[in-house]
Amino acid sequence: MKFRIQKLEQFTGEQAGIYSIFLEDEQQTMFERFLKENISLFKSEIIDITQRIRAINEKTGAREQYFKFKEGIPGDGICALYDLPEKHLRLYCIRYGSSLLILGGGGLKEKDIRAFQENEKLTEENYFLREVSDLITERIKDGEIEYTADYTQLTGNLDFNTDE
Repeated sequence: MKFRIQKLEQFTGEQAGIYSIFLEDEQQTMFERFLKENISLFKSEIIDITQRIRAINEKTGAREQYFKFKEGIPGDGICALYDLPEKHLRLYCIRYGSSLLILGGGGLKEKDIRAFQENEKLTEENYFLREVSDLITERIKDGEIEYTADYTQLTGNLDFNTDE
């Protein structure tokens, strides 16, 4: 699979860099796919999520209280944008401190399940983000990807091909 880490220009601000994963075979980011899949049934939640992301970028940064942690393995940065119990959607992210966020995908969290592993869609989205996190970490260690001085942007080789 070919993909790249792409900055989301529509979320401009100084507090945090907001990125997503552009999937070459779908010609859209995972975040765009998440929005399209859920806008018709959960418009108000989609509006809340995009407003929260805009606030993270423009005003507050990616503060810990905005996220549910322990959605991946220790050190991979996988978390979910914090959601209230009555909300229906879960959006997975990779969080790098309070100044950089990579938005992944997500989906409907069913009320009768206790863990994302009980939902095939959430499991698929979560495990793909884990793979992306591993690939980014490897490139950071190899010096192929770096942070800007303010830690809000990634530079370097942000194109990936898992088929190689």
